[in-house]
Amino acid sequence: MNQDARHVAFRNGQTVAAVGMGSWHLGQGRRPAKEEESALRLGVDLGMRLIDTAEMYGDGQAESLIGRAIKGRRDDVFLVSKVYPWNATRQKMQAACNASLDRLDTEALDLYLLHWQTGTPLAEVVASFEHLRQQGKIRAWGVSNLDTAAMRELAAVPNGTACLTDQVLYHAASRGIEFDLLPWCKQQAMPVMAYAPLGSGGDLLHRPVLADIARKHGVTPATVALAWSIRDGQIIAIPESGDVAHIRENAAALTLALDEDDCDAIDAALPAPTRKTTLDIL
Repeated sequence: MNQDARHVAFRNGQTVAAVGMGSWHLGQGRRPAKEEESALRLGVDLGMRLIDTAEMYGDGQAESLIGRAIKGRRDDVFLVSKVYPWNATRQKMQAACNASLDRLDTEALDLYLLHWQTGTPLAEVVASFEHLRQQGKIRAWGVSNLDTAAMRELAAVPNGTACLTDQVLYHAASRGIEFDLLPWCKQQAMPVMAYAPLGSGGDLLHRPVLADIARKHGVTPATVALAWSIRDGQIIAIPESGDVAHIRENAAALTLALDEDDCDAIDAALPAPTRKTTLDIL
């Protein structure tokens, strides 16, 4: 395991722990809001200071909950949100960003992402991001759910190389990005953010190989799955949880070093791709 895998550096010099916190279903009644807020604050205390959200999540309810959770602690958090593609135009991105900032109760985002690509030309998206950056509303920008071809297209537009990350689906049972997208991003010194790193349907954590490795190390399968996802130092995993116990499991991945036998066992049970596949998207 790369010993730098527990922290990841962006090209703008900012560094975060390799495990952060997602928020897709937070603030929407799954658990009491105060419980989810406490879980987020604990996650920050345990070093998972990157919090990822989006205007889409609960129509802004996740952003509002995060805003309450980090009140008085904004400087402790690396805050990421995402804009709908139909709001990623010169006319609409400013208002969308301002609304996210209001809900999050902050003056600026550390990172603002295009949630997925559709319609708006990438050159216009980049120009809109750069305008917000110049205003001080965002410190950096990136994208989500873009495949290798789209990333190459992005890099070719004016200021496109300022993109800080691509956030994509990635876990041990969904490894398609390892064939071409992840190598391309590494060539650009661009970390990848992995959403749904614990699996997108719940089956991953029931795989016998993860249970065996978890028993060996005295941890849970979730901790193993996260430690595997951050193993090479170029990926930031953002599992979602509004539960304190799950937050502790997730944070434990930052101190779990999988050995070669562990990684070989996962490769045998859940092999890497041998050909290009369509980008998995939730």
